[in-house]
Amino acid sequence: MRTPLSRVLYLGSAHDGTTHFWRQRVTALANIPLTIAFIVILILVIGEPQARVVAVLSAPLVDVLLFLMIVSIAIHMRLGMQVIVEDYVHGHLLRPLLLAANTFFAAAVVAIAGFALIRLAVAPPVFGG
Repeated sequence: MRTPLSRVLYLGSAHDGTTHFWRQRVTALANIPLTIAFIVILILVIGEPQARVVAVLSAPLVDVLLFLMIVSIAIHMRLGMQVIVEDYVHGHLLRPLLLAANTFFAAAVVAIAGFALIRLAVAPPVFGG
């Protein structure tokens, strides 16, 4: 039941709960095959010489799978941390700052990992002499 004042001040449901719920579930579902692919890639390169590891990680399909995994996990992490902040942080100044920091951290993770993957794919380092 909503009071007239809450209707005027637009307080109450943000009508965003279902979208948030489905985004968490979709990213969780996407993380399953992407994590399995990551584990398979990791098993394939364990114990291999560094040049072989670089060659495997420079393959376009591997780069795309790793980038999709990073993006999906970062989105899933951001959504989960958002729920924690919204539920347990009650400061009027601290809550928006933590939500912004959460978003920037997830974006930074994707940007740094994406840069590393692009750099590895475009110009793999040369090892040995």
